[in-house]
Amino acid sequence: MSNAELTLPPSGPAGQMTVRVRWDAQIWLAASAAVLTTALTAVSFWLSFEALHDLATAHRLKGERAWAWPATVDAFIAIGEVLILRASLMRRVDWAAIVLTAAGSLGSIALNVAGVGVSDDPLDYVVAAVPPVAALLAFGVLMRQVHDFLLSHQPVVTAPPMPVAPPVISTGATMEAPNITESEETAKVPAEKPEGTKEPDPVTEPEKPKESLTQRDRVDLVIRGLYDSLGQRRPGTRHMRQALADAGLPNSDGTCREARKRVEKAEPNLRGLPDALAA
Repeated sequence: MSNAELTLPPSGPAGQMTVRVRWDAQIWLAASAAVLTTALTAVSFWLSFEALHDLATAHRLKGERAWAWPATVDAFIAIGEVLILRASLMRRVDWAAIVLTAAGSLGSIALNVAGVGVSDDPLDYVVAAVPPVAALLAFGVLMRQVHDFLLSHQPVVTAPPMPVAPPVISTGATMEAPNITESEETAKVPAEKPEGTKEPDPVTEPEKPKESLTQRDRVDLVIRGLYDSLGQRRPGTRHMRQALADAGLPNSDGTCREARKRVEKAEPNLRGLPDALAA
């Protein structure tokens, strides 16, 4: 077996004692980390508040207003972190909370550094930038611990148990089928009636009533009748215009030619007839 083999703690009182010691150690470590993180967060925010207070005092804010002004900057970090924690518990990303936290952090760092003024020592700027950066990181770590704590205390949602059908228990007794005579069986079965084969009636298309004809169909009928009335001759444009005008239908030259073309397409033999002379 390899040295990295996972070994289980022994069962019994000794195993239970080992698990309890480990659990107690985890609780104490988590509590210590929470206390230290809270203290670091408080100190970082206090130092950042002090620097911003001095900056506000140097720019015409006195008394309570000078102390309240830093909250307009550093409070954005706390509000944004809390909203990020809420979004994390809801399994989503809150971009507004992220932008709010970033704006508060960058603003606090910039104002703390700007409060130093002109300095020849770069460490002055480092000292001014450390409190807001530490406040951001410490508060983020604190929210992470709160997130883990809340997740560990959420109830585990499990699917409801599936219903199980009760087992069929045989009592050892056999059930006998009722004795049905052949005459009773034949009486229960309905007699089948022979079905005669009936030929279907021929399907005929109903003749289209004249009222339901479209204007185009009526024009074609009038033009088709001219072939017969002219003695099997192709009607000219004048014949077609006169016939359509008498029927109260459109009688333009284009309508006449299109109608004659449709009629001769349906009956190609009409195309070879001689042309009728216009009277």
